[in-house]
Amino acid sequence: MERVLIVDDDPDILRLVSYNLTQAGFDVATAATGRKALESVQKRQPDLIILDLMLPDIDGMEVCRTLRQRDDSRRIPIVMLTARSEEIDRVIGFELGADDYVEEPFDAGELVARLRSLMRRRKLSADRVHI
Repeated sequence: MERVLIVDDDPDILRLVSYNLTQAGFDVATAATGRKALESVQKRQPDLIILDLMLPDIDGMEVCRTLRQRDDSRRIPIVMLTARSEEIDRVIGFELGADDYVEEPFDAGELVARLRSLMRRRKLSADRVHI
């Protein structure tokens, strides 16, 4: 079962996304701050991270940058899920290493489909490396 870490300080978003991902067969972990997210990744590495940009301690851009600099987390797919919808936010997110960017409000079914697509590509890439 693939493990997804959801990082968001909004309890309603955490509940909504957690519920939908659990229903879709994912193992879900959550973190409400950037610091907790970084600690969680070090303790048990997820297969994918859903990351909000506007966190109370370390913003999502900095969390993404930190994860991409670490050897143990640089290959984990990151999907930014945020209310920030300016083009510059998306561009910076992708430049820092996000694999996808989903704006709120979002469709839960589409989010699940995007995650499955990222997981498929990650598995195909890993399979090619082992051949």
